[in-house]
Amino acid sequence: MMTEAAIAAALITDNANLYYLTGRVFAGMIYLPREGQPVYLVRRPVELEGKGVVYFTGTRDIPAELEHRGLPKPSTLGLEMDLTPYTTVIRYTKLWREATPVNISPMMRQARSVKTPQEIHLIERSGVCHERVYRRIPRVFKPGMTDLELQVEIERMSRLEGCLGQFRISGDTMEIYMGNVITGDNADAPSPYDFAMGGAGLDPSLPVGADGSEIRRGNTVMVDMNGNFTGYMTDMSRTFAFGDIEPLAQKAHECSREILRALEQMARPGIEARTLYDTAYDMAREAQLETYFMGHRQHAGFVGHGIGIEVNEAPVIAPRSRDILAERNVIALEPKFVIPHVGAVGVENSYVVTPTGLRCLTNAPEDLLPL
Repeated sequence: MMTEAAIAAALITDNANLYYLTGRVFAGMIYLPREGQPVYLVRRPVELEGKGVVYFTGTRDIPAELEHRGLPKPSTLGLEMDLTPYTTVIRYTKLWREATPVNISPMMRQARSVKTPQEIHLIERSGVCHERVYRRIPRVFKPGMTDLELQVEIERMSRLEGCLGQFRISGDTMEIYMGNVITGDNADAPSPYDFAMGGAGLDPSLPVGADGSEIRRGNTVMVDMNGNFTGYMTDMSRTFAFGDIEPLAQKAHECSREILRALEQMARPGIEARTLYDTAYDMAREAQLETYFMGHRQHAGFVGHGIGIEVNEAPVIAPRSRDILAERNVIALEPKFVIPHVGAVGVENSYVVTPTGLRCLTNAPEDLLPL
């Protein structure tokens, strides 16, 4: 990809990209020449070993170190301009004054969207652990619980199962802690983030998720919790019901499952991502549920997204998306509905794109699950 874009070298500093390229996070950067061996420029931790590892204290020393290793001065330098602070970009461009800076963030995003077999294996392992946690959720529910109390119990089970706790999200405009557990009308509370159901949260500093509402009979509980057990995560939502749920909510939940079955067959290499969104929306409209699709008072602008080291990776399954699915993309599809006074319903699964359709990586039961 660097050859096609005529990029002589790249400087990688983002934690997610460092992990993608090396299998670990460290304080420092990777100097990645188009030709020749990469150099791992490390500040911390001490005592890292390996071919190409160089410890440094000041960035001004880096060009001389690279020259000492026989690497020519680059004519173009790829920088993660979507992620790196402006002042840092300026500092790097001063170090390599002869190099034309190029934004390499889209290239890294594209590269990471197609997973290797090893990456898929790590996501599969997360899916197995994620499923184990979800199957145990009804056992920890007690009448009178709030959404927050139930979420704390799920967090505890997840951490004991090996969840890393870290919920990496691509982009700088979305925040969440460990996931969402939302019941009743809190599912209809608008959020500043692009979620199907945001929730008011506990404080304006993090206005998303559980707000302390009691889980009442006739309510649903949507659980969308952290699936990061290996550094590569799954994304999974399931809907639980406390008592009898009104027919409209039941109909919407079944519609979600029908949408997933349709998309599982359609989503093959070469299909436009927006076609999947259009199909999902059309099915919701045919069922006369479009008012509640991907939100009620506020609607999310997508029905799925790529996942891996972060959520919201490429491809994006949205009406204006230009992404085209490729074999070994890993995506989450989440056709959800918000029913006033009941809560959110629907299913979210993680899938790997194969030549014959989608293969599900999150195989917990999809029914409206009783609490």
